[in-house]
Amino acid sequence: MINQTMTRLRALRLSGMADALLLQGEQPGTYEGLSFEERLALLVDQEDADRNNKRLARLLRAARFKLAATLEDIDYEQPRGITKSKMATLVTCEWLRRKQNLLLTGPCGTGKSWLSCAFGHGACLRGYSVRYFRTSRLLEAMTIAHGDGSYTKELRQLAKVDLLILDDWGLESLSQSHRNDLLEIMDDRHNRSSTIVTSQLPVSKWHDSIGDATLADAILDRLTHNAHRIELKGESMRKTKAKLADREH
Repeated sequence: MINQTMTRLRALRLSGMADALLLQGEQPGTYEGLSFEERLALLVDQEDADRNNKRLARLLRAARFKLAATLEDIDYEQPRGITKSKMATLVTCEWLRRKQNLLLTGPCGTGKSWLSCAFGHGACLRGYSVRYFRTSRLLEAMTIAHGDGSYTKELRQLAKVDLLILDDWGLESLSQSHRNDLLEIMDDRHNRSSTIVTSQLPVSKWHDSIGDATLADAILDRLTHNAHRIELKGESMRKTKAKLADREH
């Protein structure tokens, strides 16, 4: 009968409960003092934990992060202009619930991409869907979508993502088509979902980097008016790590 129950649980996609039941059968002495209700509660707890773990793994795969980073591992010792007190409200990801944006700016190597991935990981832990892109590659993908007829589908998919990460904003000049694509993306997401943008350029120079005053006004109005800003400072952390490695050698 236990084997039949196990088979039916797996057929019902209750694999966590099935594994917990198998464990109870293999270790009868551990559970013999528990009531039926207590043992049932353990089965339900295991099923819930199993589903949460699978959901997290699914969200992390879909995000396609460039770097493995977590909010718990943020280095506050480096003099980059960030402190625990400044980050206290951001690491709770309350801004995600409020559909607000986050802008990370600073020199090359100060950890913008790493921080964006850490915030993305934190969002996944809270059940939000996330997608990471280098800005140039997203715009390239949109150009291809124009050609193969999948443009509308791509826009719908981007609009559904709870947190969109655009890394390395402003490194390359934009074509008219790219500007239009950015406006479509930002318009779909405005007040409906959140976006993280990282850039070596200060926000004050984004308008000029877009290259068209009218479209720049429209894009930045949707992106920056409800955004939190982190301005990173200091020397490249890559150089710092290289110096440490040299001393070790």
